[in-house]
Amino acid sequence: MTKRDRLDSLLAERDIESVWFARPNSFAWLTGGDNVIDREGDVGVAAVGYDGDTFRVVTNSIEGTRLRDEELPDGMPVTEYPWYESSLADAVAEHAETPAAADFDVPGVESVDASPLRQPLTDEDADAYRQLGTETAAAVEAICRKLDPDDTEREIVSAVRGALDARDIETPVALVGGSERAQQYRHYTPTEAKLGDYAHVSVTAERAGLHASCTRTVAFDAPEWLAERHEAAATVETTALAATQRFGTEAVGGSEGSGRRDGRAKDVFAAIQDAYDRVGYPGEWEYHHQGGAAGYAGREWIATPTTDDVIRLPMAYAWNPTVQGAKSEDTVLVDEDRIEILTQTGDWPTEPVTALDDDVTLSRPSILEL
Repeated sequence: MTKRDRLDSLLAERDIESVWFARPNSFAWLTGGDNVIDREGDVGVAAVGYDGDTFRVVTNSIEGTRLRDEELPDGMPVTEYPWYESSLADAVAEHAETPAAADFDVPGVESVDASPLRQPLTDEDADAYRQLGTETAAAVEAICRKLDPDDTEREIVSAVRGALDARDIETPVALVGGSERAQQYRHYTPTEAKLGDYAHVSVTAERAGLHASCTRTVAFDAPEWLAERHEAAATVETTALAATQRFGTEAVGGSEGSGRRDGRAKDVFAAIQDAYDRVGYPGEWEYHHQGGAAGYAGREWIATPTTDDVIRLPMAYAWNPTVQGAKSEDTVLVDEDRIEILTQTGDWPTEPVTALDDDVTLSRPSILEL
């Protein structure tokens, strides 16, 4: 189903005439462009609308020309309002075919959650994701190869952000944990602490709305337990990915009365909990979220024991299990017959890891010894 098909279904189901998107990830999902000026805001400077026939953009008089020239598909209509006379919300209310819905607050307009519309990924999304994933991993791995135990966490975060920015990639999340803090905290926000014996470098990177997450581990004088915990985390991650494919295939093939049930996020989470038990670390899942579906958000949803979101395929998933002091994470495209790691370069050492309950073996990043 194309993006236009999904929007047509939404218009019919909600009995509305148009739908509007101004949040940056959904604006990018539909236009491929960036509507952000202020990175602290939840809503961009332009909204894209669809009325069952055409797409069009509403923005202020400051941004119209630049958006036409640099961000939008050729020929997409743009309506400008004087920046000093109105607001984006009021301008959409004025120009929208009504009744309407929007993903931000617009007077007299219903609300819509865009996340379900963005799932599953289209072929075009997947192609863009492959390029983003490769470039993200290349930037992170290049910095990791240059690490020194006397480097500080903040120095490395700055280098990672710069390497990604040079590739036109934003970095909503950049974490570096040296050996002391990586054992204390699951979210190792960078400080002036030195890396010490080993380090994790974790990012969530974004370009054109798509988000790619990955973690790499580098060791200088690795603790004896690190390799075993790293392998345990990688086994949980691989088991989660295999379960995602299994339950996602059920969701694709299941129908009322078929005897098959739609696979849900909570089903995968149960497999994750069981995997922690079987690798010898029961209860470790309680100390950090385990990840979930990725795409036009760092996580379209995060799995919990009760998360009821349907596992959709093809879709990107970023599971990120941790065992105290160790972590395994990549962004992976899962389809009915394929599990494709997006954030990989082929230049980082890997080892095969087999899922606990499925006949699935994946190459997972090893610890890089420097």
